[in-house]
Amino acid sequence: MWKNLLATRPISPTGHVDAGEPVEGSLEGEVTFKRVLTAKHLVMLGLGAVIGAGIFVITGTAAANHAGPAIMLSFVVAGFACAMAALCYAEFAAMIPASGSAYSYTYATLGEALAWFVGWSLVLEYLFAASTVAVGWSGYTVSFLDSVGLHLPVALTQAPINFCTHEAAQAGTCEFGRFVLTGALFNLPAVLVVGAVGALCYIGITQSSTANAIIVTLKVAVILLLILFGAQYVNPENWVPFIPENQGGDRFGWAGMLRGASIVFFAYIGFDAVSTAAQEVKNPQRDMPIGILGSLVLCTLIYIGVSAVLTGLVPYSTLATAKPVVTAIENFPALGWLKVAVELAAIAGLTTVILVMLMGQPRIFYAMSKDGLLPRFFSAVHTRFRTPHKGTVLVALVAALMAALLPIQLLGDVVSMGTLVAFATVCLGVMVLRRTRPELHRPFRAPAVYLVGTLGVLACLGLVAIMPLFNWIVLLCWTLLGLCVYIGYGYRHSKLRQR
Repeated sequence: MWKNLLATRPISPTGHVDAGEPVEGSLEGEVTFKRVLTAKHLVMLGLGAVIGAGIFVITGTAAANHAGPAIMLSFVVAGFACAMAALCYAEFAAMIPASGSAYSYTYATLGEALAWFVGWSLVLEYLFAASTVAVGWSGYTVSFLDSVGLHLPVALTQAPINFCTHEAAQAGTCEFGRFVLTGALFNLPAVLVVGAVGALCYIGITQSSTANAIIVTLKVAVILLLILFGAQYVNPENWVPFIPENQGGDRFGWAGMLRGASIVFFAYIGFDAVSTAAQEVKNPQRDMPIGILGSLVLCTLIYIGVSAVLTGLVPYSTLATAKPVVTAIENFPALGWLKVAVELAAIAGLTTVILVMLMGQPRIFYAMSKDGLLPRFFSAVHTRFRTPHKGTVLVALVAALMAALLPIQLLGDVVSMGTLVAFATVCLGVMVLRRTRPELHRPFRAPAVYLVGTLGVLACLGLVAIMPLFNWIVLLCWTLLGLCVYIGYGYRHSKLRQR
C-alpha cells in the first residue's frame, strides 16, 4: 500500500513543433492540444494572470488591515518566495512540459499520493482565484456604470453573505470572524463575466491568448500612467510610520507585514498558470523558462511601484474597499481623467486574470484524468477547438456559483494557502529529482538548486504557518474531501498502478 502511494510516473521527453511534433494532434493521431504558443505568448499570459487582482483588489485590503505602507515590503517578501519557486518551476517546466503544472512535477518526483494532494490544492487555488477576481471585477464594473449614470440594484451586485472584518467589528456592526447576511440575492456581474470568459476558453487557446495579449497591453499602459502621474501627488507623510505599531495578532507591525505577504502572494499565481499551457507551446524547453521568469520579474517591479503610489496618495486605512485604486484617485480632482482609465483597465485586467485561471484549471484536470486519477470526462478534447471543453464548462459553472454567493475576503485568503502549498512542493521536488535522476537532460537548470529550493520551501511554508486558524480548517476540510475522492476513485483507477 505505502509503496503504491509513493510510486512515481516515468519521465519521458515531450515533443515540440521544432522537432517535428504536429501543431494539432499527436504522432499517433490522438486528438490533443494545439502547439501554437511562443515565449511572447507565455509572458503575456503571465502578465495577464499576475497583474490584476493584486493591484486592483488585494493590495488595498492587505495594506488597510495588516501591513500599512509596509505593503511594499510585503510584496518584496512574497516576491522573494515566489522567485525561489519560479526558478524551480522553470527547471521542471522545461524538462517536463506537461499541462498538469505542479501536479505533474510532483507525480514524477515525490509519488502519486502527494501528487494528488498538490493537484487537489491546485483545484482550490484556481477555482477560488477565478471566483475572487470575478468579485473584484464586479466591484469595478458597478463603480464604472455608476459613474456613467447606470445603476444596478444592490441586491444583484453583492454576495448574500459577508465576512466580518476588523473594521466592521470595531464599528460595532458585526462580530469579527463571523458571517453576516447582506440582504442581497447574488452577484450578477461576477456570474456574467465568468460565463463570458468560460465561453472564450471553450473556443480555443489561440483566441484566448490573442485576446489576453491585447488587453494586457492596454492595462499595463494605464498602470504606468497611474505610477507616473500619481507619483506627483504622493504625500510622504502617509508613509509614516512605515511599519505601523502592532495592534495585536497580525494587525500591523512586522507580523502584519508578513501576514500581508501571505495575502498578496495571491497576486503571484500567474506564473504557475503559465506552466499549465506547456502542452500548447511550440518549443516548451526553451520558452517555458522565459515565460515564467520574465513575467515574474516584470510583475514584481510593477506591484512595488503601484503599492508605493497608493499608500502615498491616501492613508492606508482608507484602502479597504473592493476598488482601492479608484478609492485613492477619487481624492484628487486633477486625476479625475485617470479614474475612468483605471476603472476600464481594472475591468479589462481582471478579465484576463479570470481568463488565465479558467484556462489553467481544466488543463490540470486533464492531466489528472490522463493519469486515471479523475474520470475520463475531464480528458475529453474538442475535435475542432482542441480544448478540454467539458472540464472548462464544469470549472466555469462552479467558479460562477462561488463568485455569486461568497465574499471576496474569504476567497482571497484560501487561494493564497493553496498556492503556497503547491510552490513548496515544487521546490522540494526539484531537489529530489536532482538526487534521484541526475542524468536527465535539463534545458534549464535552477542555479544553486539546493539553496534555492530550501529557501523556497522555508519561505512558502513560513507564509502558510502565519495564516489564521480558519484558513487551516478550510485546507483540512478540502484535503479530507480530496482524500475521499482519491480513495473512492483515483487509487483504484490509476493508470500507473495498472501498468
